[in-house]
Amino acid sequence: MPFLDLAGRVSEIRARISAATARGGHGQQVTIVAVTKTHEADAVEAAYGAGVVDVGENRVQEALRKMPGVAVPVRWHLVGHLQRNKVKSLASFALLQSLDSARLADAVSAFGSGKGSPIPALVQINVAGEASKGGYAPADIEREAERLRTLEGLTVRGVMIIAPEGAPEAELRAVFAGARSARETLLAAGHPASELSMGMSGDFEIAVEEGATMVRLGTILFGARDA
Repeated sequence: MPFLDLAGRVSEIRARISAATARGGHGQQVTIVAVTKTHEADAVEAAYGAGVVDVGENRVQEALRKMPGVAVPVRWHLVGHLQRNKVKSLASFALLQSLDSARLADAVSAFGSGKGSPIPALVQINVAGEASKGGYAPADIEREAERLRTLEGLTVRGVMIIAPEGAPEAELRAVFAGARSARETLLAAGHPASELSMGMSGDFEIAVEEGATMVRLGTILFGARDA
């Protein structure tokens, strides 16, 4: 049976998160988001059976194909890039974690206004300035925080970042601190930006020490991906 020992892995990860929370001293609650990219509905249902109710998908089309085969009430997060012409797909997600540009924000807000319910989203920040990654530049956040307040079809719930893969600990901590600073800017502008989504399978404990409220875990839960 696939994922037979998943409950044990989840229990171990929760213990590691608890220890990291204590070391960091931020006192936050941490949500595990199980990233099921390239895995099928059985992975989602196994995660739910192990007590993980938040599931992240990178690709809209893969998620929409998978959702009908899932019989358990998970909360779906879109953690990958969203094209503006696919904003209607957000009706199937509990949270957009990858709001990465002003143009996308406008499109998402228009959709939320049209359906009469604001779309909850995390603002993706490119703290490290990596050309291969999307997201707002940290220097733009103060200005963008004010502009996002004018978008009635959108609710900014916090910040999401993708840290540089394989970076040394000091660099990771600087990037995570940058995300924390961006969240403070959003909070100061009046957004209910309580969430800080950062940390993946290789660096989640450092992220939690630095204040993460969500960690996006795939490989450590389900094994290496096929694609």
